[in-house]
Amino acid sequence: MSPRQRRPAAAPAGPAFDDRRTSQAIGAMATAFVVGGVATWLALGAARNARVRPAGPADGAPLMRAPLQVVAPVDLQRYAGIWHEQARLPNRFQKTCSGPVTAEYTPQPDGTVQVVNRCVRADGNFNEAIGTARVAPVAGQPGAGRLEVRFAPAWLGWLPMVWADYWILKLDRDYQVALVGTPDREYLWVLSRAPRLDDAALQVELDYARSLGFDADKVVLTGR
Repeated sequence: MSPRQRRPAAAPAGPAFDDRRTSQAIGAMATAFVVGGVATWLALGAARNARVRPAGPADGAPLMRAPLQVVAPVDLQRYAGIWHEQARLPNRFQKTCSGPVTAEYTPQPDGTVQVVNRCVRADGNFNEAIGTARVAPVAGQPGAGRLEVRFAPAWLGWLPMVWADYWILKLDRDYQVALVGTPDREYLWVLSRAPRLDDAALQVELDYARSLGFDADKVVLTGR
């Protein structure tokens, strides 16, 4: 063969085409695409649900507490007399009280109750506040222990804001120990006929108050 008739050079050899391997690769890519699309769709759906789902306890929303119930019926004639405070949640009205505290209730002819609160200050002198309590009727519960107390002058009695809640939440059958509080759970008192209630009986009252949602760990113990 003459030089002018040389055969053209053969093309460089490349990798052999494997139908099986290529099909597997394409199938894997398709599967990844489908799985990724489904995952993205699920993630977007979850995000939409998170935006429209109402808040619940798992989302940090506060748990709703059951409304407080009062003792019914309460005989105000038997409830009358002197009660000795054993414990209370701190409040601005009794900041200067450092010694014994008493509350005296006297029924009046018009159906109201005179209230006289006294306490001993650190200097040994007394603080005294005189007010009026009235029954706040509860539908379906005649004689319920839901009262309102006013210490403002009588001529201001027509103003709703001068009346404060006084709810009898627990009362023994002999009218010897009472647990009194407010529906917002900001105020609490443990009262007894005896000047000093024994520690075990006091703890029973505080445990019950705690079960109602009061922060019993913050109470001030009176005269102890």
